[in-house]
Amino acid sequence: MNGCVFCRFRNSYLFLERCSRKFASSLGSNVNWKEVYSKKKNAVKGVELPGDVKPSAVFANNETCLADISVYGFDYDYTLASYSPDLHFLLYHLGQQALVDRFKYPVNILELEYNPEFALRGLHYDIRKGLLMKIDSFHNIQLGSVYRGLKAVQDEEVVSLYDGTHIAIQDMNTFYGTGPMHQMVDLFAPPEMNLISNVTQFFIENNIPYDPEYVFYDVRTAVQSVHSSGLLGEKIMENIGQYLKKGPEVRQVLERLSGAGKKIFLITNSGFTFVDAGMKYVVGEDWMELFDVVIANARKPKFFNESTRPFRVYDPKTRSDFWDRVQCLEKGKVYQQGNFYLLRQMTGWNGSKVLYFGDHVYSDLADPSLKHGWRTGAIIPELENEIVKINSPDFKSAVHWLNVLQELIEEIQCDSSPESRILTQQWLNERNQLRQFTKTQFNPYFGSLFRTYHNPTYFSRRLSRFADLYTSDLVNLLQYSVNHTFYPRRLALPHEPHSYVGNCTC
Repeated sequence: MNGCVFCRFRNSYLFLERCSRKFASSLGSNVNWKEVYSKKKNAVKGVELPGDVKPSAVFANNETCLADISVYGFDYDYTLASYSPDLHFLLYHLGQQALVDRFKYPVNILELEYNPEFALRGLHYDIRKGLLMKIDSFHNIQLGSVYRGLKAVQDEEVVSLYDGTHIAIQDMNTFYGTGPMHQMVDLFAPPEMNLISNVTQFFIENNIPYDPEYVFYDVRTAVQSVHSSGLLGEKIMENIGQYLKKGPEVRQVLERLSGAGKKIFLITNSGFTFVDAGMKYVVGEDWMELFDVVIANARKPKFFNESTRPFRVYDPKTRSDFWDRVQCLEKGKVYQQGNFYLLRQMTGWNGSKVLYFGDHVYSDLADPSLKHGWRTGAIIPELENEIVKINSPDFKSAVHWLNVLQELIEEIQCDSSPESRILTQQWLNERNQLRQFTKTQFNPYFGSLFRTYHNPTYFSRRLSRFADLYTSDLVNLLQYSVNHTFYPRRLALPHEPHSYVGNCTC
């Protein structure tokens, strides 16, 4: 049993809540709030903390029975291919050089170092105001997690700039709106965010006038050109062992699925030469034999939306496309371009019989899930480290007391005495300290990828909407049989009796 750490937190918290409510009500209107606080504090010390969550587990947002899956699809980057942290340093430095060479930025920016501890993906960047921030599932900015360059923006300024903390849906990323918020959501985003923030800080410190919108698009174009020109791929292939993680597990996943009679396909935006080099390193020279269909240069998410672009057969020897029309998709051949509708027509693969894994919640997962009915699995490498932090005794204790303290703050509102108002402020201050502690356990600047102080992040909401399953690494599937059923955890809604949660057996 992996254990549901949040359910167990809530179970023990709700037990204390029921006890404290009985205690407080028994005192009548003259509640000694300091005594209530003391009793709760002592009670928390005696409660057994929840067990650990398995970092390599597969987690379900939606019930998924693998016995019903007959076709498995995969993205390449950060799905079949796992990269080392060195790749982010490489991408950052190549982007730096492109800014200087192509956009004539000051040569001194080459001295600005990449900080892997600064930005995490899923953040939003306000293109017009030049602010990097974390937004929750209700489109609210998490105060204390807004940065201009490398400097935190004070809460008062944030509230003034946005007339509060809420971001209207039309101002969100282009999946739902038109900006100016741009969500930095893929796994190549942290180096890009670092570069934007470092350049902004450099301009501020050197009193160089700048427009945040120009900086954003210059950096974005510079980094994208590193991809589109093939330069990044060339650098990776020159020293593939430095950037790609190698092990037998990916091949074992593919062989297990193939041996169980499952169809397997690859749809990637990367070029075939780059993919071929990586797959030969990770899986073996014969990796193509494990796949029924291989599609490169797919141009997702357009692959899932457009119906006008046909498939073309690609010849790896001549590195060129054939001219004849593709009538069917054959094993052993490489295809480029194409679209979802032709894939469905030529293979008959359709609906919930297909499970597709990728790392990008929009390009890989949104349209297959929402439009085409595929089952989807998200690969979230950051998940494993976050679970390790969640499992630490200090974090468990802090979250446990934070929940109890917040309930106490809610209860004391019924008392309007001067003493209760003083205590309320003291407890709010203590709550803020606990929130800051739990936030910095993950990232000192922006906290957890998955939640703000109490709400899921905007990224987490998208993940729960678009992914049936999620896990830190594709090879985690080896822990489960090909007929395993993944069940989501039942959590009580605010209007449901808490006893439902108390009976949780996860």
